[in-house]
Amino acid sequence: MFTILDYLEESARKVPQNVFCEDFKESVSFKEFTAKSKAVGTYLIERVEGKNRPIVVWMDNTAQSWIAMIGAVYSGNFYVPVDANMPVERVKNILSTLSPAAILVDTKCQPKVEGLAGQTVYCIDGILDTSVDDNALAKVRREMIDTDPVYALFTSGSTGAPKGTIVNHASVIKYTQWYTSEFNIDEKTIFGSQTPFYFSMSVATMFSVIITGASLIVIPKQYFTFPAKLVDFMNDKKINTIYWVPSAMKIVANYDILKDKEFYYLKKVLFCGEVMPTKQLNYWRTHMPKDTLFANLYGPTETTDVAAFYIVDREFRDDEPLPIGIPCRNCSILVLKDDNTIARQDEEGELCVRGSFLACGYYNNWEKTSDAFVQNPLNTAFPETIYRTGDIVKHNEYGEIMYLTRKDFQIKHQGYRIELGEIEVAVSAMDGIHECACIYDDINEIIVLFYTGEELSSKYILDGIKERLPKYMYPGKQLHLDKMPHNANGKIDRLKLKQCL
Repeated sequence: MFTILDYLEESARKVPQNVFCEDFKESVSFKEFTAKSKAVGTYLIERVEGKNRPIVVWMDNTAQSWIAMIGAVYSGNFYVPVDANMPVERVKNILSTLSPAAILVDTKCQPKVEGLAGQTVYCIDGILDTSVDDNALAKVRREMIDTDPVYALFTSGSTGAPKGTIVNHASVIKYTQWYTSEFNIDEKTIFGSQTPFYFSMSVATMFSVIITGASLIVIPKQYFTFPAKLVDFMNDKKINTIYWVPSAMKIVANYDILKDKEFYYLKKVLFCGEVMPTKQLNYWRTHMPKDTLFANLYGPTETTDVAAFYIVDREFRDDEPLPIGIPCRNCSILVLKDDNTIARQDEEGELCVRGSFLACGYYNNWEKTSDAFVQNPLNTAFPETIYRTGDIVKHNEYGEIMYLTRKDFQIKHQGYRIELGEIEVAVSAMDGIHECACIYDDINEIIVLFYTGEELSSKYILDGIKERLPKYMYPGKQLHLDKMPHNANGKIDRLKLKQCL
């Protein structure tokens, strides 16, 4: 059992009729999911030369998208999920980095690829009935090893070019084994999935399902826009476990949804992706049964999904921050000061991670890989890679890690990790902009754009970047300046801009 396909087939043997994934259109059992994934794999084997090549999955968040992704793995390659609503220009940047062997689309995204010259595109609807070639699949499996990549997820890049984080079978398996063990995930678990498949949090849910025989229910987006029926939906589907971004949990709290309704089956509430406001967490804890498990998970895409966690085991004031906790099993965290020595309690330092959860690096980006995945400075005896997260943390009196801030211009917004530099690159390319900088307003949780040049309308600016950036990266506020402040080194003085918020 050294690839995720081994675990999938074992679960399909044990619980063939269990629901693997259910979306708003269909419900797919483990038996059906495995057969259809093999069909996609067979189709790709016949058309893609070589192995360990990227297969882009540009589809909506449906059962078919999961089939396409695992089908790519069956073909001996790895999948790269792309948001169905992502601007075409940003997709072009990703494709430029990847030079993918193929792009798999659904009918919704098929029209979007018509303008992408030189790409090999297949629509999933014409693939699922392919006759499975067991001999071809077996040949691929004989050559597959656990350090082969499973997927690449693209995160924001400071230069304007997104970075593709590559993760292999071994890392996925080690991480998922910890996740399923720590939170007692089994074939009776029913996940209510809120996170899109191109987001690293989806890794925990998807591969927990594969390894344990659990079920995944995709919650329709409209229930988070109009959340009154969210509880009814989750009760109807008997959802007992969620792993959401805090912004989704805040919707439930801010609308006071649990005042008149209750979750009948929900027992585990896990959250990750951004700082969880304690006020809204306390709302959930007040309205849920005392034995409900709440856990704060922390980790970047470069650590598969999570590197640290905190199971909420005490009371917190509304203005008291939550810890990100302790390292996951088989994952080590170093808090390093600027001189690369270990920070003591209450000393600040950069959170660095070592262990088998680490990604392989960034696809076709050696410079960024060498910047972030470095030799452990505490080990001078043999090669040992650590990942420098850029997050500044410290240990509290309980020995728990507390998140403080970012070392660079990267932020967490609406659950997404965003390089503010990518927004700045997009805005700088617009006519009428002389200079610009983005600052994150932590209190109001919005991205603020400062710019010089012509005074432009908000509509003009947002229209100008909509082909380059997804909506979650739009600046929520735009402020025109007569002159941009600069420090003694000639760089934009971001501290002064922060004071203007």
